[in-house]
Amino acid sequence: MAVRLLISVLVILLFSFTYASDPAPLQDFCVAVKDDEAKVFVNGKICKDPNMVNADDFFFPGLNKPGNTSNAQGSKVTPVNVNQLPGLNTLGISLVRIDYAPYGLNPPHTHPRATEVLVVVEGTLFVGFVTSNPADPNVKNKLFTKTLHPGDVFVFPEGLIHFQFNVGKTNAFVFAGLSSQNPGVITIANAVFGSDPPINLDVLTKAFQVDANVIKYLQAQFK
Repeated sequence: MAVRLLISVLVILLFSFTYASDPAPLQDFCVAVKDDEAKVFVNGKICKDPNMVNADDFFFPGLNKPGNTSNAQGSKVTPVNVNQLPGLNTLGISLVRIDYAPYGLNPPHTHPRATEVLVVVEGTLFVGFVTSNPADPNVKNKLFTKTLHPGDVFVFPEGLIHFQFNVGKTNAFVFAGLSSQNPGVITIANAVFGSDPPINLDVLTKAFQVDANVIKYLQAQFK
C-alpha cells in the first residue's frame, strides 16, 4: 500500500510540474503568511521572512487517512493547497485526495485556475468533462467520459466542468495534482442554486427553461 501511495504521488507531482500555470517563482521559496497575519494584499500570498522558515512550512501529514464520506454526495475532498501547506506558495502546484463511498459522487465542478490530473488508487470510477461552448451555436458542448480502474490516469483541462462517480460497490480513492497553488473550486449546483443572496428566480427559470416551482425546489435543497 505504501509503495502504491508513493508511486501515485510521484506521478501526480511529475504531471503537476509539467503543466504548472501559476507565475514562476523568483526565489528558492516564498512560504505563505497566513491571511489573518498579512498586512499587505497581493495576487496570492505574501512571503514569510526566510529566516523564520522551517521544515514544517513544507510538510503536510495525513493523506494516508480516508476522508469522511458520510454526506449527501458520498465523497470527501482533502485538499493540500497553499492554505494547508504554505510552502506551496509560488510553486504552481497543489494536491488533493478524494474519497468516495460506494456510488459516491464528486459532483460537476470546475477549477478556474488549474488543470487537474487524477490517478486512481482504489476502486472503479466513471469520470468525465464537458467542453466549453462551441463557436457554432448549433453544436452542443461535447462530453468526454471514461471508466477508470486502479493505476489509470485521467486529465481534466483547466476551467472545464468535470466530475467523478464511484460505480463500484466498494470504497474508492484517488490522488489528483493541480497546476496551481490555489486552484479554486466552483461546484455548479451550489453556485447556481445556493448562492447568497439567491440568483433572481426569473433569471433561472429562463436559463433552465423550467417552471418557477422547480427552481424554488432546487434552491431549497441548498439552504
